[in-house]
Amino acid sequence: MKVIPNAREAIKLFSNRRLLEDDASLLESVAVTINDIRKRGDAAVRELSEKFDGMILKEARVPAKDFKAAQKQVDAELKEAIQLSAKRIRAFYEHQPKEGFVWQTDGSLLGQMVRPLERVACYVPGGQVPLFSTLLMTAVPAQVAGVPEIAVTIPRNKGGRVAPEVLVAASEIGIDEVYCLGGPVAIAALAYGTETIRKVDKIVGPGSRYTMAAKKLVFGDVGVEALPGPTETLVIADDSADVNHVVADLLAQAEHDFAQPVLVTTSEKLVKSVLKVLDMQLKTLPTKEVARASVNERGFIVLVKTIEEAVEAANAYAPEHLCLLVANPWEVVPMVKHAGGLFIGEHSMEALGDYLAGPSHVMPTSGTARFSSAINLRDFQKVIPFVAMSEKSVNEVGKPAARMARAEGLEAHARAIESRMAKD
Repeated sequence: MKVIPNAREAIKLFSNRRLLEDDASLLESVAVTINDIRKRGDAAVRELSEKFDGMILKEARVPAKDFKAAQKQVDAELKEAIQLSAKRIRAFYEHQPKEGFVWQTDGSLLGQMVRPLERVACYVPGGQVPLFSTLLMTAVPAQVAGVPEIAVTIPRNKGGRVAPEVLVAASEIGIDEVYCLGGPVAIAALAYGTETIRKVDKIVGPGSRYTMAAKKLVFGDVGVEALPGPTETLVIADDSADVNHVVADLLAQAEHDFAQPVLVTTSEKLVKSVLKVLDMQLKTLPTKEVARASVNERGFIVLVKTIEEAVEAANAYAPEHLCLLVANPWEVVPMVKHAGGLFIGEHSMEALGDYLAGPSHVMPTSGTARFSSAINLRDFQKVIPFVAMSEKSVNEVGKPAARMARAEGLEAHARAIESRMAKD
């Protein structure tokens, strides 16, 4: 890991962090795929799936018999873990307000209605391993928000099927519309529809750079919640931190492809210990090749003088995950401005949050936590303001409103307002 000797240098480096620049050739190739599916529908889906996956696609939607078979292929303990995860995620989002409000003023009613989207697709990454937890982390909040139709799509495994764990997770929360499609093919099919796949209103979930390029290109025709990039964790630690906990949290993210683990600490002693223990633990990690690349190529250790400087550096970085391994973590919380998710204290490891702490693990990356949020109910709802003015209110505010309209050169607006006003 590269060591940055002071907060000022780190803040300068982190402040320039942003989403990766567009790759013109990538966007162009993805656009060709999307346009082909828009024109030719299922025929293009089959041909492109065979081209990219190297396997013939007989049917995009997973048949009911595969759901039944999956129940026998997944052991009881994992099923119980999936059930617990779904239960805790649902309980967490049940606490987020779902209703609108009404404000009564001068005999008029103003307010907003909250309505769920009608049809949503959840993209589940499945490249090297099927991330069935992402199905729960996207679909359960959508259900709590009231979305009546939820489709799931995931790339096929090497055997040409959807992993049984994914189907068990889908069954646990009552979803039976699952497609074995991935990347731009899946995004295009769900964004525009085909003969056998109905289009959706919004697509959520992380994926490869090809998947994110496709989400970017279809945005506007459908909604997307974000363009999640490679995962990242920033750990703030002081002399009280257990070096094994620090290393464990860094490696938990480093084992994802292209991840970026960052440590910001006030302790020179901890820096030396982390580098030593990190090397030792990497040797025994089954995913050591990916983790070592993340640590060596993208990892940082920032040495600062105070916790205040540490938080300042973290805010400049705006991490997807911010872990507080310090003596008094709750004293640090008020200083945090930008983070996708906040993990407070030594027992709040981010890895647990990936599965069943409660909040969704789909969080903003690449510094976008400065202006966006983790998946929540509002990602699956629309807010519709309403206006129900009384005659009295119109007479009170109509004249200045008409004056504003004429100042903007919109005479018809002014006349529409005055047509409801009492005549002098």
